[in-house]
Amino acid sequence: MEHINLVETFSEFKEFKNIDRETLMRIIEDIFRHMLTKKFGSDDNFDIIVNIDKGDLEIWRNREIVDDEELEDDNTQIALSQAIKIEPDFEVGEEVSEELKLGDFGRREILAIRQNLISRIQEYEKDNIYRKYMDKIGEIVTGEVYQVWKKEILVLDDENIELILPKSEQIPSDFYRKGDTIRAVVSKVEMRNNVPYIILSRTSSAFLERLFESEVPEVYDGLITIKNIVRVPGERAKIAVESYDDRIDPVGACVGMKGSRIHGIVRELKNENIDVINYTSNPQLFIQRALSPAKISSISIDEKNGKADVYLKPDQVSLAIGKGGFNIRLAGKLTGYEIDVYREADIDNEDVDLQEFSDEIDQWIIDEFKAIGCDTAKSVIDLSTEELVNRTDLEEETINEVMRILNAEFE
Repeated sequence: MEHINLVETFSEFKEFKNIDRETLMRIIEDIFRHMLTKKFGSDDNFDIIVNIDKGDLEIWRNREIVDDEELEDDNTQIALSQAIKIEPDFEVGEEVSEELKLGDFGRREILAIRQNLISRIQEYEKDNIYRKYMDKIGEIVTGEVYQVWKKEILVLDDENIELILPKSEQIPSDFYRKGDTIRAVVSKVEMRNNVPYIILSRTSSAFLERLFESEVPEVYDGLITIKNIVRVPGERAKIAVESYDDRIDPVGACVGMKGSRIHGIVRELKNENIDVINYTSNPQLFIQRALSPAKISSISIDEKNGKADVYLKPDQVSLAIGKGGFNIRLAGKLTGYEIDVYREADIDNEDVDLQEFSDEIDQWIIDEFKAIGCDTAKSVIDLSTEELVNRTDLEEETINEVMRILNAEFE
């Protein structure tokens, strides 16, 4: 019965995918040698033959034949009177090899062996998974969504290893159901209660960098270097790239013909807007590129305090700031400067588009002025209040408030 239990144990071990045959055999032999040392005081004179495929093993004890009166160690020696019972032709000085059966060890010892084997194999499995994924930190893995919870998603890789994608590491617009395929980067690996805990991320800069490596051969080959990446996951990202080969346009290579290369990345990131920028060590030029698509008039840099004052024409301010302020915020992170944006002073008697005041003046009021041909600030200021009252459907009080706002722009 004990032998059958051990065979079943071997059969269980063969199901482990993350342990090779040689390692499994070594662990099994180590467990039995430990048991032999505990039982006989030494395992030096034992040979252990493990056969995982058949699910069995052989244990042979080798002892030297001595005269009965010279017997000192039952483990390494055997009396001649006992040896000739095994083989009548044996003589003193020869070696006897006897096979020990599992039944010779007793039921309690067999159960202890089985438990030790299971424990050692599981421990090896956990250590192997931990080491495997420690080497994968920063790499993209693909898995299948197994369970979706409120705060995290359980993902299984192709070896059924459990991976965790926390809600905080998901793109806000990510939505997954059980059975969906998911791609993410290995962010962190740690041991919790002696169990490997593998954390994935779709919001880290490393995920975007690995996606570029997979989609752009020049990045993968090192012909184009990614200098820096900043992201607001699901909204906008800026990536600075550089090529040491003058024949390669780093921005063009990353975007691809008609955006062919970057489209796949954008889809993976749930339509995240990606700006690819040509890196330069010139801070003024780098800030100018980082604030794209806005066109900069001039830049004043305070390198000591890491600040940059950027001056733009009025119609470029909103472009520099971007929707939700993402453009200017990411530009600051990308360049390492705290960027402040200013409307260019009215030195050259420049006018301001009336639409630029939409955050202070209601749109329907702006539309009233546009209807009479006043689409800039100065075109409104140049007219008297009385004339504006007569030409529009606006109250005098409303027109006076608009005049105050517009005049303040040029003071």
